[in-house]
Amino acid sequence: RWLRVQSGDEEKKSERRPHLASLCETLPEAEKWRRQILKEITKKVGEIQNPGLGEFKIRDLNDEINKLLREKGHWERRIIELGGPNYLKSTNIVDADGNEVPSSGGYRYFGAAKDLPGVRDLFRKHDVPASKRSRSQMYKCADAAYFGYRDDDDAVLVPLEKSAEEAAVAA
Repeated sequence: RWLRVQSGDEEKKSERRPHLASLCETLPEAEKWRRQILKEITKKVGEIQNPGLGEFKIRDLNDEINKLLREKGHWERRIIELGGPNYLKSTNIVDADGNEVPSSGGYRYFGAAKDLPGVRDLFRKHDVPASKRSRSQMYKCADAAYFGYRDDDDAVLVPLEKSAEEAAVAA
């Protein structure tokens, strides 16, 4: 403990992140809290990569990561309010392979959480059969041109018919 006091870590330990981002009044402090959240997210994403953790631990870690991501968004909005850079522009989250992390309505799945039974079903591509069109829907697309009523307006067909008609009359 004496060494922690000498190095200054004791003071850092007693300082806690404000529950609400709006309570932070300075830009450097807001950026410090955002960096702290990023470190926590990175640590938890590293932990969740282990598929041997067990389903409940993986779900809990995934929930914590999503909670931290939501909190990070609050801090990024606060940083913009305080006149800092816009970190919200680059929000694409990718996994270790460079693929975008699958999400369902804002909730993202990381690491081994992507392979959990209920999650796999969420992102499986289902072949949706084409719905049958009713007769009235099919007739909506059929206009006079479909039935051949506008053949007289055709500039190519009229001369051909005229020559064929003259040949038939002459014969």
